[in-house]
Amino acid sequence: MKKQTCYIPERRGKVGGQAVLEGVMMKSGDRVALTVRKDDGTMETKNSTFVSAKTKHPICNLPIIRGVVSFVESLILSFSTLNDSAEMLGIDEELNEPKKKNADGTDKKSHTLDILMLVATVLGIALAIFLFMFLPTFFTKIIVRFTGDLGLWQSVIEGVIKIGIFVAYMLLVSLMKDIRRTFEYHGAEHKSIFCYEAGKELTVENVREQSRFHPRCGTSFMFVMLGISIFSGLFITWENMIVRVLLKLLLLPLVMGVGYEFLMYAGKHDNAFVRILSAPGLWMQRITTREPDDAQIECAIASLKAAMPEEFPPESKTEEIADETNDSTEEK
Repeated sequence: MKKQTCYIPERRGKVGGQAVLEGVMMKSGDRVALTVRKDDGTMETKNSTFVSAKTKHPICNLPIIRGVVSFVESLILSFSTLNDSAEMLGIDEELNEPKKKNADGTDKKSHTLDILMLVATVLGIALAIFLFMFLPTFFTKIIVRFTGDLGLWQSVIEGVIKIGIFVAYMLLVSLMKDIRRTFEYHGAEHKSIFCYEAGKELTVENVREQSRFHPRCGTSFMFVMLGISIFSGLFITWENMIVRVLLKLLLLPLVMGVGYEFLMYAGKHDNAFVRILSAPGLWMQRITTREPDDAQIECAIASLKAAMPEEFPPESKTEEIADETNDSTEEK
């Protein structure tokens, strides 16, 4: 891993992002910018706003609660962003869906992708519950049949199986070509954020020299959640497998809340405690991020700048007008 230089404390946690289909989304405050690389090599940026419930309702910004709110909002934003990136790339046209017109003659928004993304999200959540909650408990119960009651070690074994399934799953999906491309954009997202936090000029050369492993990444969050879930599993009954899985589901908001608090702390501090607990998540990023090419880095830079127009004003009046038009469209 490339060694990071000193960073400006005020810039840490100011911007976050997500890799999407052939592009990068960046979010700073309420502003969201999505930049994709189209088939003809050009970049297209879409600006929008996403106001968190934490800014509207003080209770949503309380410790632990804000973690649950952030997780739910991240799912909503991810769903919307992935759908937008697919539309910007013209994937809806590849579905051969005929264009319909509004009364004013403009193209009517297609709902096919919305439905597909919703189905994929529901199936993804169901698969996650099966793989990471039901299956580890099921395999552990089989082991205990041969070994007898192992006490607290049962939860440890369950945790090891859960981590093994998670790592195997990520390795398998990383073999897919489209996923590898997304992981490269994931690396570009991390590198550009690191470059911004270091106070360096956002150029391809400066971004390229940064590390692609970021402690505030969602991959690290997943590993922290796995660790906390293993600990909480020590206090849940093994009498009935279904009851155990249901209780783990009920405890999931607490696990997410604690995991979020650690991730925010890790993103702003660098000490032995943070480095030790962040190590597994950073190691997993060797799978979920890849070294990006210059074109992918350009996408990440463009998205980051668009998400922070006060610090990086549009280079031309045309860009500024386009940004304002996109913002007003999103608000409607």
